[in-house]
Amino acid sequence: MASSTSTQSQSLQGLISKTSFPSLPINKPILHNTNFKISFPFPSRQSLLRVESSSTVKSNEVVVDEEMDKIRRLQNGSDVRGVALEGEKGRTVDLTPPAVEAIAESFGEWVVERLEEGKTNGSVENVRVSLGRDPRISGASLSAAVFAGLARAGCLAFDMGLATTPACFMSTLLPPFMYDASIMMTASHLPYTRNGLKFFTKNGGLTSPDVEEICYRAARKYANRLAKVSTALRNPPKRVDFMSTYAKHLRDIIKERVNHPLHYDTPLQGFQIIVNAGNGSGGFFTYDVLDRLGAETFGSLHLNPDGMFPNHIPNPEDKTAMALTRAAVLENKADLGIVFDTDVDRSGVVDSSGNPINGDKLIALMSAIVLKEHPGTTIVTDARTSMALTRFITDRGGQHCLYRVGYRNVIDKGVQLNKDGMETHLMMEITGHGALKENHFLDDGAYMVVKVIIEMVRMKLEGSGDGIGSLIKDLEGPLESAELRMNVISEPRFAKAKAIEAIETFRNYVEEGQLPGWDLDSCGECWVSDGCLVDTNDTPAAVDAHMYRAKVSDKDNAELGWVHLRQSIHNPNIAVNLQSNVPGGCQLMSRDLRDKFLLASGMDRILDISQIDKYARSGSV
Repeated sequence: MASSTSTQSQSLQGLISKTSFPSLPINKPILHNTNFKISFPFPSRQSLLRVESSSTVKSNEVVVDEEMDKIRRLQNGSDVRGVALEGEKGRTVDLTPPAVEAIAESFGEWVVERLEEGKTNGSVENVRVSLGRDPRISGASLSAAVFAGLARAGCLAFDMGLATTPACFMSTLLPPFMYDASIMMTASHLPYTRNGLKFFTKNGGLTSPDVEEICYRAARKYANRLAKVSTALRNPPKRVDFMSTYAKHLRDIIKERVNHPLHYDTPLQGFQIIVNAGNGSGGFFTYDVLDRLGAETFGSLHLNPDGMFPNHIPNPEDKTAMALTRAAVLENKADLGIVFDTDVDRSGVVDSSGNPINGDKLIALMSAIVLKEHPGTTIVTDARTSMALTRFITDRGGQHCLYRVGYRNVIDKGVQLNKDGMETHLMMEITGHGALKENHFLDDGAYMVVKVIIEMVRMKLEGSGDGIGSLIKDLEGPLESAELRMNVISEPRFAKAKAIEAIETFRNYVEEGQLPGWDLDSCGECWVSDGCLVDTNDTPAAVDAHMYRAKVSDKDNAELGWVHLRQSIHNPNIAVNLQSNVPGGCQLMSRDLRDKFLLASGMDRILDISQIDKYARSGSV
């Protein structure tokens, strides 16, 4: 048995060393949006390894192929995410140091190549990449892997330590740092067992096709190497303090835009502001921004970084986080409460009356502020926002563009609209991700809060006794809403294709009139059609996940509500969002979805529709 094992191991080693991988195509879209035909820019699994026909070699081919699949499955849209620590039932650790090293090396090579493309002589030296991380306990070991990978790529690494995602991007722009690229190590609001990577250049965050290319490169390296993390670093990282510079940047913005007539350097004097950092990276905003601008921050919560997140999930959508912040605001009679997610690219607020402002309400608040500054501007949101929000925006003279779910999709749509000549100053997803044109199209939870604070101070200077909540007092909420899930019945590697099949079948059913009263939604003026998914301009963006929003009318052609089906990027399931202003409307739409689509089309054979069925029967989740 020992001899057989040794022979098989040697065969695998030989296979890996002799494999000639095809060259990597560059910048080819994953999906052609107009026809929704999937075209794979990378070689198929079958072509990855060209080997002799024998049972041993075929076995080895499968082994190597599975190792490559592990890396490719770490892609999470425009990010990388995985399980970094044991502790999740049914999940094994897949974001390992060797995997992270291969991904970091591939990113470093990708950055070098892009910089070389802009040089006349085609060569660059001393490419500089920064790394920040949230307080997760897996951060230290995975940071070492990132540094090892960057060193393999010939990059100079700079260790920012505890940082925020927006700060990582700003480290590529603010002097004297101005790095060529940056990586943030975080898994946002996910459990302590998870971790991940976000990538930036001076042009902003990478797109899903960019990250797919990097993960494909990394998969080849990982399978070709199958070794431990490098221990010898040719270019050891240099520790830098960028967060102080970033905090000063935020302070200066508040001081300059408030321009307080009595105390310019302490414009927040007389205001009490509660911060709930959730034991993530957001505590700096209390000490290095608010306190130094004169605010009273007594009563703030969970400011110390703790990678186990012992108090609650650091997430502005989390009910516990908002409830604790609300209680602290009321107890301390504060003017404002702030809730950050782990890496501070999202935020939510609580007004002085204790009203939580997140989701649609936060988008409405930011829309009210931005429309004062830029009348008539277009505001891009994901297609899960309410019909009431659309009325709120249009009543104030703005244009509302509904687009694909995914913060990167929403932001990139805003960038494209501006290029196409449609002024677009705000892009926000219902989860709290928000970006402004004035801030490099960066989703920065701290910057969003800065805008709210500036407006709050201005209102007081103008003599208003109302808090910021008064700006959205006429926003109506939907009468009913629900979010349901349908798990894909498939092996993980086939789940994505099965989900796409189901969602495209849904689209066909709506277009063919097999769901009477259902029509794919569109925005028209912002060049979006077919359920707020398809770009109809000359430069359609690649589709990272399939989704459609259908507006639904009853038999008398009266507006009933809308239904949104979305392929999850994170998990092998389909999310179903329903919203209605008619009593019982969501339940009625769920019945039609079940009876006239899921059962009629046979999609119930590849989807677990138990949640849909339960809601259709009882009206409860």
